[in-house]
Amino acid sequence: MPKVFRSTIIDAPVETVWGILRDFNGHDRWHPAVEESHIEGVRAGDQVGAVRNFKLASGGQLREQLLKLSDRDRSLTYCILDAPIPLIGYVATISLKRVTDSQRTFREWRSTFDAPPGLEAALERLVVEDVYEAGFAALSHLLSKPGQTASAVNEAPRVTVRPIARTVARPIRCHAVMIDSYGSHDVLRWREVEVPSPTAGEVRLRQAAVGVNFIDINVRAGRYPQFAPPLTPGVEAVGEVLDVGEEVLGILPGDRVGYVCLPPGAYAQYRNVSADRLVKIPQDISDQTAAAVLLKGMTAEYLLRRAHRVRRGDALLVHSAAGATGMLVCQWAKHLGATVIGTVGSEEKARVARDNGCDHPVLYTREDFAARVKEVTGGKGVSVVYDGVGRDTLLRSFEALSMRGHLVSFGQSSGAPEPLDIGMLTAKSAKISRPAVFHYIADPAELRASAAAVFEQVRRGVLRPTVRLRALSDAAEAHRELESRSTTGATVLMCG
Repeated sequence: MPKVFRSTIIDAPVETVWGILRDFNGHDRWHPAVEESHIEGVRAGDQVGAVRNFKLASGGQLREQLLKLSDRDRSLTYCILDAPIPLIGYVATISLKRVTDSQRTFREWRSTFDAPPGLEAALERLVVEDVYEAGFAALSHLLSKPGQTASAVNEAPRVTVRPIARTVARPIRCHAVMIDSYGSHDVLRWREVEVPSPTAGEVRLRQAAVGVNFIDINVRAGRYPQFAPPLTPGVEAVGEVLDVGEEVLGILPGDRVGYVCLPPGAYAQYRNVSADRLVKIPQDISDQTAAAVLLKGMTAEYLLRRAHRVRRGDALLVHSAAGATGMLVCQWAKHLGATVIGTVGSEEKARVARDNGCDHPVLYTREDFAARVKEVTGGKGVSVVYDGVGRDTLLRSFEALSMRGHLVSFGQSSGAPEPLDIGMLTAKSAKISRPAVFHYIADPAELRASAAAVFEQVRRGVLRPTVRLRALSDAAEAHRELESRSTTGATVLMCG
């Protein structure tokens, strides 16, 4: 995570400098990069939670929110909500101190943010040169002119915007898919429900698209008893923020967002979600695409970059290579320069897998995939196996590993595997892990960084999700198709 820190001495009293900077909406009067700015909604420019919406001289549009302001400490903290450049999770603090025995001010400006891989240095340089140093120089030049007091600067002409009226949030009646007891796809029922107004830290979403995942089937079937009926399945969706609860910063009504989170509840037209579980959906990513790649794409991201980092020249095995997650893993792994071997259940799925980056599709119904792996790798085996199937494949997956290989068991679509004898790993000095995507995105910063990496790969054409659309009310049929293993790619339920 890049961290930027810059400081300078300004030849003006600290009271004067702070009088200018504490107006969160005053930067269009002194920063050369800002053409015009206004505060959204009804908050004042020095009120915590205020959102400034401003146009850059270069033509871009940004939205930033004031998180903290202290007159005692002469400091303020703000974050970026929307920007034309990927400064992910950007948070900055400006603070002032009086220079001892002087009418001068010590000013420091520091920030942290995430960036897509390979762009860290360029974005850090942009923040330093175009934001910090340009801002320091402009403010110092402004205050060097005779008669430039804080009031003189703050009384300069500005853009005025009519305040936006806020409405009182009320409960909403809508439809959702419910289960009253564990069972097959037949237990899914289309019901009318009431969604209350959001509580502190929550937002209420008008959902547009819901992703269907095997975890939904496992919840419905009772394999996760901590989620007891009656309940609404689903952990992934995309929609529009309808209203927000107290203490929510960085999210506003009208924002287009997505989430992947527990507990389940996504199969609904409206839903309340904790604000820290949301990620902004870029304008160039459709609802259907976002709902198809959020969970599955972030799964591919953590599998290939964090659970086991795949490098150019590696050989790997992906089970269910024509499935929604398997296809994305194959696409990304091929982009990374790996040799990709994947198991599939039919000739048609072999074609699909091959079209999506799988170099060697293996029909597990006709041949032993472990033996085929040894053939492809010249007897060596693969450095990593990504096994989301579980019971039907796990032991043979171990046989496909190379010496010191890594078996990553990240799912159990065929059921929970039998307990393993850890001593068997000694034969290859192998290791086995059982990661879960929710642990890799539990921290909001990691969640945003993972989602940003996925969206970037979609933009580049590396990730190309295949999407099947169904109505939300057809969730039972979507489950039946997924369990029958007759589908390829992702299934998305549309709420409209």
